[in-house]
Amino acid sequence: MAPRDELVGEGPVIAARASAGGTKAADGKAGTADRRARAVADDKAEQARLRAVQAALAAEHAAVYGYGVVGGRIGKDGKAQAREGYEAHRARRDALRRSVRDLGAAPRPAAAGYALPFPVTDAAAARRLAAELEDRVAAVYSDLVRAVPGEERKEAARALREAAVRAARWRDGSVAFPGLSEQPAKKVSDGTAAAGQAPQT
Repeated sequence: MAPRDELVGEGPVIAARASAGGTKAADGKAGTADRRARAVADDKAEQARLRAVQAALAAEHAAVYGYGVVGGRIGKDGKAQAREGYEAHRARRDALRRSVRDLGAAPRPAAAGYALPFPVTDAAAARRLAAELEDRVAAVYSDLVRAVPGEERKEAARALREAAVRAARWRDGSVAFPGLSEQPAKKVSDGTAAAGQAPQT
């Protein structure tokens, strides 16, 4: 039998061990909850990132289509500028397709058709359309800048600036805050999307 003084001292030791065990369990639960919360937040951020990239891709699909119309109406003096814009948007479209795949998703396809925001019957209307296409693309890239990190953000900012410059060239003017003052894209009733607008899903 253990001496009395040893037995008397054992009670507090056992209690202390039990308390320490309870603290560790509580800390473990709190850590698990924190990890879950971070995982949920990361998933939401990733989904927002994917939506923004897909929206930019949809805008580029529409811009490529729209520039096809511009090229057919712009006239000789604007042909080179229209070709430059067309090729730039094709390159951005292809890069965004790769970005979507890198995020583990399927790239959004181009719409079956795009409704123009107004009739394009001459070179002046073609210039207006080109400027509006660039405005709408810039607006989408301004959203993308806020949704993606690091190098992707820099690339989105570069695309935003390029679109703003092209819009200004088509108008022979400038935009103070490109991507922030554009009008919302118009809905159409025939199931197509307006050129420069993401198709409705």
